Amino acid sequence: MNKLLDVPVIDLSPLRGGDAAARAALAREVDRACRDIGFLVIAGHGVDPALIERTRAVSRAFFALPLDEKRRVARPAPHVTRGYIGLHEESLARSRDPQAYGSDLNESLMIGPVDPPPPAVAESGRAHFAPNLWPERPAELRAVWSDYYRAMGALAADLMRLFALALDLPETFFDARIDHHISRLRVRLYPTPATPPEPGQIRAGAHSDYGSLTLLATEDKPGGLQVCNAEGRWRDVPIVPGTFIVNLGELMARWTNHRWVSTLHRVVNPPIGALASGIDTSRLSLVFFHNPNHDAVIECLDRSAPAIYPPTTSGEHLRRQFVATQNPAAAAAP
Repeated sequence: MNKLLDVPVIDLSPLRGGDAAARAALAREVDRACRDIGFLVIAGHGVDPALIERTRAVSRAFFALPLDEKRRVARPAPHVTRGYIGLHEESLARSRDPQAYGSDLNESLMIGPVDPPPPAVAESGRAHFAPNLWPERPAELRAVWSDYYRAMGALAADLMRLFALALDLPETFFDARIDHHISRLRVRLYPTPATPPEPGQIRAGAHSDYGSLTLLATEDKPGGLQVCNAEGRWRDVPIVPGTFIVNLGELMARWTNHRWVSTLHRVVNPPIGALASGIDTSRLSLVFFHNPNHDAVIECLDRSAPAIYPPTTSGEHLRRQFVATQNPAAAAAP
C-alpha cells in the first residue's frame, strides 16, 4: 500500500457508538495515518462547538489589549511554559536548527494544568505544575480557558485509548500514564502583517512537536499550516469546519520506536497580494499540547524489537526538549 501523502480526515464516531468491527477499522485508519504522515483531521470528536467559539472570542479580546497590559503576564523565563510571548520573540525552527531565522510572526498566551494534582504528584513534579499567569482582562478568560483545557484533556484521553487499540495494546493501556497529564494550552495569534516579511521569515518555522499529541483548532485564513510528507513535499493541512487537526509529537514517535512519525510542519505567510489588497489574514489557533504524567516511563512499546532509545520519563523528555531549544549543549548534559 502506498504511503499517505496528504492528511486524511477521519470520523471518530465509531469510537463511541460503533461495534467491535467498526472500532477495529477505525484503529487501522488511525494507525496508517500515524505511520505515514503523523497527522490526521478528526470529525465526530464530541467537543461542544459553543465552547470552542467562546474560547476564540475571549482569546481575541486578550490579544486586542494594549501591549503593556499583555506584558503584565509575560513569560518569566525562556524555559517557563506559562505566560505571554510577544511578536518576534520566538523561533520554533531553532528547536531543530540553532542557526534558523530567529523571529516567528506570531504572539501567544500559554497555560498549564488548571486543576491541582494530588500533593505527592505536585511535589515530585513541581516544575510541571507551576502556577498559571492569568491576565486581569478579559475577566472571563480564566474560566473559559479552564473549561477548554479540561475538554481537550478529555478528548486527548479518548484519542490515547484509540491509539492503544491502533498499537495492539489494551484499550486502557495509557490511562494510568495520563491521569495527571502535564499538558499545555497555547493560543497563538498570527496577525495580519503590517509590512512584508523579511527574507526567510514566516509565521512559524518548521518544527515538530514535543509531546504525545497536539490538538489544533484553527481558522481557514490565507497563510496556514503545512506538513512535510514522506516525499519531502510541503502539503497544506485541510481546514474542515467542526474538526480538529491532530499531530503526533516526538515523545509518541519515541514511545512507538518510530513505528509512528512526528512530522515537520510550519505555518506560512499569507500571499503578498492579500496584504496589498487589505484582506484580513489574522489567524487564531487554539493549540493543546498533550503530555503524559511527568513520571510516566517512556520506553519502547514493542518488546520484540530492538529499542532505538533508552527509557526516559515524560517530564525528562520535555525538559531536554525545552533546554535544547534554548541551548543545545546544555541538553546533552547528564
